[in-house]
Amino acid sequence: MTKVQFFGSGLSGFREKTLPGRLIVLEGTDGVGRSTQIGLLKNWLESSGFAVLDTGLTRSLLAGRGLKKAKEGHTLGAKTMDLFYATDLADRLENQMIPALRAGFVVLTDRYVYSLMARAIVRGASADWIQSVYGFALKPDAVFYLKIDLPNLIPRVLTSTGFDYWESGMDFLPGDDMYDCFVQYQTRLLATFDQLARQYAFDTVDATQTVNKVFSVLQRKIRKALPKSAPLVDAPRIFVTPLDHAAAEEADIEGRREEFAAAATQASGLGAKSTKGKAPDRQANNAREA
Repeated sequence: MTKVQFFGSGLSGFREKTLPGRLIVLEGTDGVGRSTQIGLLKNWLESSGFAVLDTGLTRSLLAGRGLKKAKEGHTLGAKTMDLFYATDLADRLENQMIPALRAGFVVLTDRYVYSLMARAIVRGASADWIQSVYGFALKPDAVFYLKIDLPNLIPRVLTSTGFDYWESGMDFLPGDDMYDCFVQYQTRLLATFDQLARQYAFDTVDATQTVNKVFSVLQRKIRKALPKSAPLVDAPRIFVTPLDHAAAEEADIEGRREEFAAAATQASGLGAKSTKGKAPDRQANNAREA
């Protein structure tokens, strides 16, 4: 049973004192293995009889697609991006996560307010301001911080996705060398995570261990936050369960204009066309150099 506590004033009009489900957060920087562990934990929990909703950043039906498009170009300021991420979380919390918790689901979230706070603080936002922005957010039942140091992180990133424009902090750091920016950004980000871990009493897990070892540690810790047996789930009370993320994106706010698009298509006799936004020139150049 999740005791309803918010970081601040909470969601407007919310009156419930408890929710039957559990809200469990995995935190840590990019490349630390959060997504892998979310997948393993979801399979384990479902095989144990628990209904699970997994979610993460930019999966909001209202703001997710717009946020991704905003990151394809470099057109928005840091504070605007902070508020865009807050909108994404607020929509997912109200329309996905709380309904799932109300129905008895275990909600696994790949990053939560803490990552968003850390990113904002590193980019110059006031800690007090960004924490007040997330006053609407529900406090989780457990937060597991997958901690890693830079020497162990760099080889993982190089052998997986490679350096990323945003995860290298190239949107605000001086210089054009993606590796140097990555080292600067991640050094600051990891230090901020460590500070938040102390402030919010994260349960820290050594992410330099093997995938199976980390999974085993998380299993043992998460069992303590779960009921002894899986509860009966009131599935009809789930308003939105976007387990298919691609389908969820298609149901985004822009996709709600289907009637207008159909009318326009009928009038013109032309099929709808879509184009992708271009990544920042700086990102493309550095990606080629890398």
